[in-house]
Amino acid sequence: MTIQQISWTPENTVRYLDQTQLPGEEVYREAATVDDMIVAIQTLQVRGAPLIGVAAAMGLAAAAQTVDHRELTPAWVESQIERLGAARPTAVNLMWAMSRMRDTAARMFGEGKVGKGIVAELRQEAQAIWDEDRAMCRSIGEVGAGLIPERATVLTICNAGALATGGIGTALAALYVAAERGKNMEVLSCETRPLRQGARLTAWELLHAGIPVTSIVDGAVGAVMARGGIDLAISGADRIATNGDVANKIGTYGLAVLARAHGIPFYVAAPRSTFDLSIESGEEIPIEERGPEELDPAPGARVHNPAFDVTPAEYVSAIVTDAGLLQPPYSESIPRIFQREESNVD
Repeated sequence: MTIQQISWTPENTVRYLDQTQLPGEEVYREAATVDDMIVAIQTLQVRGAPLIGVAAAMGLAAAAQTVDHRELTPAWVESQIERLGAARPTAVNLMWAMSRMRDTAARMFGEGKVGKGIVAELRQEAQAIWDEDRAMCRSIGEVGAGLIPERATVLTICNAGALATGGIGTALAALYVAAERGKNMEVLSCETRPLRQGARLTAWELLHAGIPVTSIVDGAVGAVMARGGIDLAISGADRIATNGDVANKIGTYGLAVLARAHGIPFYVAAPRSTFDLSIESGEEIPIEERGPEELDPAPGARVHNPAFDVTPAEYVSAIVTDAGLLQPPYSESIPRIFQREESNVD
């Protein structure tokens, strides 16, 4: 993949690809302050749960260097982390990244560091978060590629590729690695209303990678499945509960139900940073409600515009992670990968 969705500038600000301009133009913008990054995240210039976490960490580090060293205090860091963490409430990767930045700052302040010393450590931690996300994406791709037949038709929703992460993606990572292994694929990309991330972003990204893709409207999923020929469906995730319930872009729940009705396996691909072990089920996941302007309704019509839905674990055939393939019951397999991680640290 040659997409450079985010990077540091020579001045240590954050350069990012404005995804609202795709597929028409490749426009890059710069974020130097926390306000800049919040706007980028909330307006979906930067989107995708893993990338949001990476970008927010980088944005905090970039902003810290603009603050007078006397004002770069624990209170300042905490206030900016709170603001960034609230930018999009459903994606747990954002809170995960902010927690890491908080811990890093607390450790440095505790050691008596000030000014440039704090800035350097924040930048180093942001870089580590980005590097780890790249590695997790590659691992997800290696695991997920094994689920794809030698010749396959794959259905996906929204965008869970390089544009949504710090690396080659989550759901699409499996396709990229499968293509590297010589597997032949045709991808059906759900348009993904209301902002068409599937038609605009996934289709653009797959064409960039030389993988054939056909966009379909969301309402055609059932009819297309009934016609036959789809080997599997795969999506990314914005948050996964301990029991395996999955929050993802609105429309994923319906896709999963239809896949079950037609005997098609439905897989979810996500790094460990997307799992939220503090919640037992999807009922506890906050769902972001976005503005009515995205739907352009008739004047006077009320609008309900949830950005995400929750797919119950019973509809998820397996979860592809950077720590391996998780099978039901997820209430047992999910905690196990984090127990292994803790034992490796010890």
